[in-house]
Amino acid sequence: MKWKTLDKFSEESGMSKESIRALKKKGSWREKIHWTKAANGRIFINVVAVEAWIEGKLA
Repeated sequence: MKWKTLDKFSEESGMSKESIRALKKKGSWREKIHWTKAANGRIFINVVAVEAWIEGKLA
């Protein structure tokens, strides 16, 4: 699955929700690429793009 909820991604990756929010806030993770906000207000993380970011590849 390409997109996971913030809670699920945090649980599976071991990254805290606070550290994920910090990456979003400082712009390291870009909206519509690494994360998006659904119509219901929930945050979803793009696992594929984040894995590329971790590996130092362009995403």
